[in-house]
Amino acid sequence: MPLFGKKHDSDKKHAKDGDVRKKYEFKDTLGTGAFSEVVLAEDKHDRGKYFAIKCIDRHGLKGKEESLDNEISVLRRLAHPNIVELRDVFDDKTHVYLVMELVTGGELFDRIVEKGSYTEKDASMLIRQVLEAVDYMHERGVVHRDLKPENLLFYSPSVEAKIMISDFGLSKIEGSGTMATACGTPGYVAPEVLAQQPYGKEVDCWSIGVIAYILLCGYPPFYDENDAELFKQILRAEYEFDSPYWDEISDSAKDFIRHLMCKDPSQRFSCKEAITHPWISGNTALEKNIHPSVKAQMLKTFAKTKWKQAYNATAVIRQMKKLAMNREESHHNATAQSK
Repeated sequence: MPLFGKKHDSDKKHAKDGDVRKKYEFKDTLGTGAFSEVVLAEDKHDRGKYFAIKCIDRHGLKGKEESLDNEISVLRRLAHPNIVELRDVFDDKTHVYLVMELVTGGELFDRIVEKGSYTEKDASMLIRQVLEAVDYMHERGVVHRDLKPENLLFYSPSVEAKIMISDFGLSKIEGSGTMATACGTPGYVAPEVLAQQPYGKEVDCWSIGVIAYILLCGYPPFYDENDAELFKQILRAEYEFDSPYWDEISDSAKDFIRHLMCKDPSQRFSCKEAITHPWISGNTALEKNIHPSVKAQMLKTFAKTKWKQAYNATAVIRQMKKLAMNREESHHNATAQSK
């Protein structure tokens, strides 16, 4: 059932009419957009369990209803440990509420910059998680179309936290029409998209190649202040493994990237093929610390743009601790009074 179409009680698939606040207690605002805000919310029936609720203003949705319907349909298909999960959808006269799994570990680049040590092996393990999640998506007919570091979040602040793929706003279900729309983020988009040719899930594999490249050197394979020049580079699939930044990176890592950042989509590695590459599944990823160089390049290259934060992870953790302490104090006071 389309979320914004004519509603019939017998075929509701996406939305729950009613007051989202009957089930969830809204806490702090975690982030705001042009027509939406993300709030930290606690389940009233399961105290201590928190979610991120995206509150979307219906007024701002005019003309974009189909896009949101599509995003919800995509998320309903997906249940994978490395994909941020849609838990619930509520619908009232003024807003649509997407109840999302809460992730608090921050963005991929931020975590790498903060690390004390970082190796090819670390990068390989990160990319493997992304490949496995995207392979799962592709098996279910979903193409993300906007894979980039900003959409890769850590589940928690833990050192061992897993990577989570987020933001399915541009995703598409294969078979729901030919994909030929030029969409995505400059720098990560595949050549066939820019060439305005029909394309498929191979575009995600290209983007993963770009992400892997950045994880190993700290800067993107394609860069120009002018988008037209940037797109020319991508269309020609022109990139280098520049010295000195790539001098101590393994040949296996470079081979892996070449198979993903391959201009011809028919020759490009699928996720399954990429997972079997020795750099991912073998022992060819080096364990030499490349953190100083990668960190320096990341700070230099990406300082020009403000990295998008899906959620303010520090604020989330602080608020959750505060709520837990308040609850514990209330419980202690109530126990003391009863004695």
